[in-house]
Amino acid sequence: MHSQSRRHGTRAALCAVTAASLLALTACAGAGSLGTGGDTINVLMVNNPQMTELQKLTAKHFTRETGIKVKFTTLPENDVRDKIGQDFANQAGQYDVATISNYETPIYAKNEWLRSLDPYLRKDRAFDQDDILRPLRESLTGEDGQVYAEPFYGESSFLMYRKDVFARHGLKMPAKPTWPQVAKLAARVDGAEKKMGGICLRGLPGWGEMAAPLTTVVNTFGGTWFDKDYKARLTDPAFRKAVHFYVDLVRKHGQSGAAQSGYAECLNSMTQGKSAMWYDATAGAGSLEAAKSPVKGKIGYVPAPTVKTDSSGWLYTWAWGIQKASRNPDKAWKFISWASGKEYERLVGKEFGWANVPAGKRSSTYRIPQYRKEAAAFGEVTRKAIAEADPRDPGVQPRPTIGIQFVDIPEFAELGTKVSRELSAAVAGRTSVDAALKESQRLAEDVSDEYEGRGK
Repeated sequence: MHSQSRRHGTRAALCAVTAASLLALTACAGAGSLGTGGDTINVLMVNNPQMTELQKLTAKHFTRETGIKVKFTTLPENDVRDKIGQDFANQAGQYDVATISNYETPIYAKNEWLRSLDPYLRKDRAFDQDDILRPLRESLTGEDGQVYAEPFYGESSFLMYRKDVFARHGLKMPAKPTWPQVAKLAARVDGAEKKMGGICLRGLPGWGEMAAPLTTVVNTFGGTWFDKDYKARLTDPAFRKAVHFYVDLVRKHGQSGAAQSGYAECLNSMTQGKSAMWYDATAGAGSLEAAKSPVKGKIGYVPAPTVKTDSSGWLYTWAWGIQKASRNPDKAWKFISWASGKEYERLVGKEFGWANVPAGKRSSTYRIPQYRKEAAAFGEVTRKAIAEADPRDPGVQPRPTIGIQFVDIPEFAELGTKVSRELSAAVAGRTSVDAALKESQRLAEDVSDEYEGRGK
């Protein structure tokens, strides 16, 4: 999703938008480094379960083998994005490595905030870059054709459901469900078991929170954020219908406190038996099928629901990028090559169980007998969802740039978050969907003014 994207605007504008939360941003390429030297590197990462396990393994294995100590800073998704944007935009060098996604990577690379990994890949043949799944390799490559990040795990999205609950109540999940079918099932299963809602859907504001699954619903309903000429389309009938559907579904049959529920909250809800279905990241399956999970073996997995498109799963990866201002790039690469390497997956399988492997990034993972056995319920569904994800053509009409659950322009981080705040308020009942979309359209038009006529 790299070389054919269209990113316009000055470098200064990119910095200001991507690091909008900075109180004082002096320059994109500021000098100086606050990072540690010597044999310690600083890693800033999202606090997802896979990263928590990484922390537990690092000192015992990576540090013992290399002598390199790792200081981790972990934050929730929205917070970590802000902090990474600040540090990398300033090139302060406080953090050597950070978890960034396939949305930020091409933008950061163009801003020269990241160090190219090509020199390391040429030397480190054991890392086996060709083993990384092609959609992820492409999405982490800059416009110059160089690799700027390596995936820790990759994901698409799918629908998870309690197959035992469905069986008890005579419900059948289609092999390839549509959203109207899911809504009917949610209505039937809602309250069928004590304290269990019909479905969990993200309602927490954030371009990487609520806006992600919602945008896949918009795509398959026939809507789009922008048309091929960058004209905002948030009040078009298809976009409006998709948002009404999503908000109505979560308000009628979703989890309590939906407007404050993101990925982590829905994962907890599903794990604790409070939701009968959950539409979200394929990465969630590893936690649901973990050895100590109370719902292990009780979950079924089917492709992301559709309406007008053949598929609707997103494409996403949490990946490792090295800040260009890092004083320890060689040590940072050693950490990345360990954390994203083949042997790390085997280590996780041994220490925490094969269902916990940070998969979705390497072809070889799906050939490991232990993984295939342990991930039998979701492994192939995940691999197929990633393979079918098409960020260049995710909807029913031409797009100005690529991206499935996001629009690949720097302004989308701020726009997506602002729009999701409006729509989250509708989930909470503080405003109507139409009023939220009217304001959202106005916000999107501000971006259109800068981009109209410059689509591909």
